[in-house]
Amino acid sequence: MADQTTTYDVADDLVDRIVGLKPGSRTYEVRHQREKVAAATQGSYDALFDTSLDKDISLTERLLVALYACRLTPAPELATHYRERLIAVGCDAALVEIADRGEPKDVADTRLAAMLQFTRTLIEDPVEGDKAALLALPAASMSTPAVVALSQLIAFLSYQVRLVAGLKAMKASEQEEAHA
Repeated sequence: MADQTTTYDVADDLVDRIVGLKPGSRTYEVRHQREKVAAATQGSYDALFDTSLDKDISLTERLLVALYACRLTPAPELATHYRERLIAVGCDAALVEIADRGEPKDVADTRLAAMLQFTRTLIEDPVEGDKAALLALPAASMSTPAVVALSQLIAFLSYQVRLVAGLKAMKASEQEEAHA
């Protein structure tokens, strides 16, 4: 995993940006009561999408998995973020389209297709993420470290999606109370 010595910049917090949290709002203050949790969330995001992981899974593959997971959940704001990152790194538009609207079977690359299928299994039916689902990954030329990295990425994405959904609900409640 990437070097964990980076400094947390609260002004550049992805979750705050996605949810639209600003200092002074009750939801922002609740989220930042335990600053180390917000910092750890941002640090995990930074590490999981660091280019130093490219030897096991490329940044483009990780972003495609993220877009696909956010589409399945659905988490439209996060999907937009990952789609924009894919475009920024120059990902093939056809692959972005598949992650955004297609199916794993639509991907010609068997390794990426297996990654997306494993993502779908863990997002939609985690009980089915059994030995057979795991063994499909090495069969598609994924190393053990890559399988571990993919599993960590999907687990983080599940957490990130739920965090954003919870904060959006809190923010909406705060806004409703303000207008009541």
